Amino acid sequence: MADNLTKEQRSKTMAKIKSKWTKQERTVHLCLNKKKIKHKMHPKIKGSPDLIIPEKKMAVFLHGCFWHSCKRCFVEPKSNRKYWINKINGNKKRDSKNKKVLVKNGWEVAVIWEHQIKRNLDKACCRLTK
Repeated sequence: MADNLTKEQRSKTMAKIKSKWTKQERTVHLCLNKKKIKHKMHPKIKGSPDLIIPEKKMAVFLHGCFWHSCKRCFVEPKSNRKYWINKINGNKKRDSKNKKVLVKNGWEVAVIWEHQIKRNLDKACCRLTK
């Protein structure tokens, strides 16, 4: 199915989607602060993790279930399917590359999915303290 927006309209719509300080990031940040876990949000390091826990040399990615194709709850879009599948596959390819870069540089990598944060925030954050 073809996109029902022009290229310019689609670009404006996509530009409004936040890439930093999303609800999920704010939620995890507050949880880690509450647990007194020292961390840094949006560090400028190769691999671009969402946050790091320097003491553990742990890099953390907070993945949205749609944007990163969660095996548990991803549902393929019904409209503009070709566009979204290409976009999501590109995200997955970038995720894999970023994880490899971080591991190569001595970082432990953790991924927390959107559904884990929604289901049990404390449990999701506790994974980062072990």
